[in-house]
Amino acid sequence: MVTLYNISILLLRFAYALASLFNPKAKTFRRGRQEQKQQLQRTFPLSQSQALVWFHCASLGEFEQGRPLIEAIKSWRPETKVLLTFFSPSGFEVRKNYEHADFVFYLPWDSPRHAVWFAENIRPALAVFVKYEFWYHYTAELHKRNIPLISVSSIFRSEQIFFKSYGNLFRKMLQSFDHFFVQNKESVDLLASIDIHHVTLAGDTRFDRVYQIIQEASGIPLAAEFKGDQKLVVIGSAWLDDMEILYPFINENGQKIKFIIVPHEIREEFLQSIEKSIKGKTIRYSAAHGLNSHEASVLLIDNVGMLSRLYQYGEFAYVGGAFGEGLHNILEAACQGIPIFFGNKAFHKYQEAVDLVNRGGAFEVGSFLDLKSKYELMVNHPEAYLLACEVTRQYVVENLGASAKIVDYSKKIISSWKAA
Repeated sequence: MVTLYNISILLLRFAYALASLFNPKAKTFRRGRQEQKQQLQRTFPLSQSQALVWFHCASLGEFEQGRPLIEAIKSWRPETKVLLTFFSPSGFEVRKNYEHADFVFYLPWDSPRHAVWFAENIRPALAVFVKYEFWYHYTAELHKRNIPLISVSSIFRSEQIFFKSYGNLFRKMLQSFDHFFVQNKESVDLLASIDIHHVTLAGDTRFDRVYQIIQEASGIPLAAEFKGDQKLVVIGSAWLDDMEILYPFINENGQKIKFIIVPHEIREEFLQSIEKSIKGKTIRYSAAHGLNSHEASVLLIDNVGMLSRLYQYGEFAYVGGAFGEGLHNILEAACQGIPIFFGNKAFHKYQEAVDLVNRGGAFEVGSFLDLKSKYELMVNHPEAYLLACEVTRQYVVENLGASAKIVDYSKKIISSWKAA
């Protein structure tokens, strides 16, 4: 089985090498690892008088789950060194200058040689792998050297290979972890079914991070002026597939409510397409200053970084991505305690989306008519709207505190660390 695993890693490396010839992201992925190889060797080993904690994240989303832990540890003991590694360039390129990490690198490919080098030269007091990050050689080598390894915000499903009759190697990988901090009860039960009991039901650290962002968020005067005293729907991270069912909804309701649209990608072609498809007056954020923005029915956001602060102006939210590869972050909207809509195809792997649908705080929609009927149900029955608001608000409150549980555990390990 180990041989097959090694072959699969080699095939994956070959696939990335091939893709790098014509795919910019794959090219960045491959070049970044090549360029960092010598830099890693020059940086480590350190002359360690202080503990180092290694955080590994696949990409940007997982980084946001690890971020509250990094910042809590740095706040508690600033002299603690933090190594942050990424698998994907979409995480590394955005966070390579992250201020709370002392070192940021790509994770070298999982191989016996790389794993041994990492364990010998990094010598972490604690290794923290976020969510889905399970690498056989790294986990085995850390376990062999008695280096504490934990998995945080992890979530397991019965269809995963760990729970199949042929998944012995992958179960062995899980056994190398000292502790799991999982998101839901199903994960606790699944791990117990393969005799893994060093598990804490902690929840998702993203709740803590998003809640903090929302609490500290400043207002956006232009958005407030645009909204006035009317009801408003914030459409976040919208793709073309989302807009196809939203156009008729906007055109039908544009005289009664207002809309803020935040496209997933700020491309001129997409922005123009949105403007052409909407019957009412649309104004771009970049051009709205100094104009009577309240006269428009749609405010089109043509920059990045504002979405989390815009949800505070909405009575409803629609979050995009679920008609394509996957639903985008709905927690920012949930923290505002408003009903949330999203597509009905690619949301099932997001625990918070499933939970909120089951509780009645979020609504999956498959068409314009579906969206219209579910929206009108709440408009015509205020008690249903208020219940949905309370559900989303309460759901966030219930899930706060995962970071504190993990940090408390981590502090004990870091405090007991002694330089070799």
